[in-house]
Amino acid sequence: MHSLSFVFAAAFALLTFADTGAAQPADVVLVNGRIVTLDQQSRIADSIAVRGDRILAVGSASEMLPSQGLETRTIDLGGRTVIPGLIDSHIHAIRAGLRTTTETSFIGASTISEAMQRIRLAATKTRADAWIVVGGGWTPGQFAERRRPTDAEIAEAAPGRRVYIQLFYRAILLSQAARRAFGIEGETNLPAGAKHERDEAGLPNGWISGDTGAITTLYERLPRPSEHEAAEGTRRFFSELNRHGVTGIIDPGGHNLAPEDYETLIRLWQSGGLTLRVAYSISAPRPGTELADLQALTRFLPMGIGDGMLRFNGIGERITWGLYNNDTPSEAQIAAFTDVARWAAGRGLTLTAHWNNDRSVHHLLDIFERVDRETPLRGLRWSIAHLHDASSVSLQRMKSLGVGWLMQNGLYFAASSFVASRPGMERSPPIKSALDLGVQVGGGTDAHRVMSYHPFVSLRWMIDGRTVEGLPTRNLSELPTREQALRLYTRGSAWFAFDEGSRGTLEAGRLVDLAVLDRDYLTVPLAEMGATRSLLTMVGGRIVHAAGPFDGAR
Repeated sequence: MHSLSFVFAAAFALLTFADTGAAQPADVVLVNGRIVTLDQQSRIADSIAVRGDRILAVGSASEMLPSQGLETRTIDLGGRTVIPGLIDSHIHAIRAGLRTTTETSFIGASTISEAMQRIRLAATKTRADAWIVVGGGWTPGQFAERRRPTDAEIAEAAPGRRVYIQLFYRAILLSQAARRAFGIEGETNLPAGAKHERDEAGLPNGWISGDTGAITTLYERLPRPSEHEAAEGTRRFFSELNRHGVTGIIDPGGHNLAPEDYETLIRLWQSGGLTLRVAYSISAPRPGTELADLQALTRFLPMGIGDGMLRFNGIGERITWGLYNNDTPSEAQIAAFTDVARWAAGRGLTLTAHWNNDRSVHHLLDIFERVDRETPLRGLRWSIAHLHDASSVSLQRMKSLGVGWLMQNGLYFAASSFVASRPGMERSPPIKSALDLGVQVGGGTDAHRVMSYHPFVSLRWMIDGRTVEGLPTRNLSELPTREQALRLYTRGSAWFAFDEGSRGTLEAGRLVDLAVLDRDYLTVPLAEMGATRSLLTMVGGRIVHAAGPFDGAR
């Protein structure tokens, strides 16, 4: 009898040991680091043990010893800072990826000369009949010259070539060859809402300005990438995000992204080729038939379908065309949006709506409140994107509905034009006010048309409130701490993908999504923060990027 009791006791001990995870040693232990856990105690640890896609333990090197076995791999961090993987809560990464191999970027160029050198280099690397396209992500304010490139400068950099340079959704510079290819002569063949800009002599200077619809229409005239270009571009762009410590994105859909454009992403997911977690929304593809189109597109696409690497996350950011960037919507336009919102809530779909200005956001919030009386929105993770000058009244209404706020650093580039129509910028955007009210906030960039995809540029701007030209947009009361900003870019963003319980912090049981940085985020001078890069990025315990001292770590 005594021996039988001993057997039962031993079996129970083994089961308990197995349940704690200690029976199975760690695959990898990262030691000698500065691990910013972002747990409730804001602990800074020095080691982390990993098994599979989960964290076994976080603590001191001695506390990791029980997790180590004969085959456990040890990575010495060399005192470097480790943060939870960054999650961009509003980035057009799917669209950007499709075009990465066929576009040139001005991101990071500090002079027009440097930007033109990139055009010149693109001209030497592409066929003579290929287009040279800069799809956005830059501003004149980043250049020392504080101006836009000219027609003469692109003609000198790429003589005879078709050059297309887009500035936000406001203007496009076309070379003479590009204008000829588009069939643009004088004011003819321009889409509605577009016009030629002219020089002092009254002659067209190559720039065409217009509203969002006009600019989008012109972009659609460009050649589409091949299947190979789209796949390779998506891999490259996602790897580039990994290089900046990004392990997850939330893509809101939007302009120049048709339903068939998701095929490249899905094929990459099916082949196991995704290197970051993607939660994606779909937009209404055509004006006038939004509800019918969204119903058809989601008929066999239930909310949340997918897995930990790719998941359907509802509808956005262009819910209906009539209420997109429209400060003065008609009753018919409001009714059309209400019909879609009512259907989405009834089907349990997440919804993210694009809205820039607080002066008109009451139209959107009125709709949300109307729908909420029929189908409670709390729990659906609806959100408003942008809303740079959100008032306390609007934030309180959002809080009451359980609606989150997707806040990006669009004003880092666009503040000078934004402030022109507003009396002050002391609380744009009001980050601390939103946090104090308890509104769910996610950090991001809105890349790559209107902003750079560099997350640490966005984080620096969140912390100091200064634009690329140094213009302050917020007073001290609206500036978050470094830790608060990082929380918004990690666990804060994870909330919008229903993942705040599994990622966004570095704690036992959480997913192993992390980045080892080349400088200490908590102490680096703010002027240098934007240049921060990851030396080692892990997604689900898999090394997806390694550089410098970790170059051979894969």
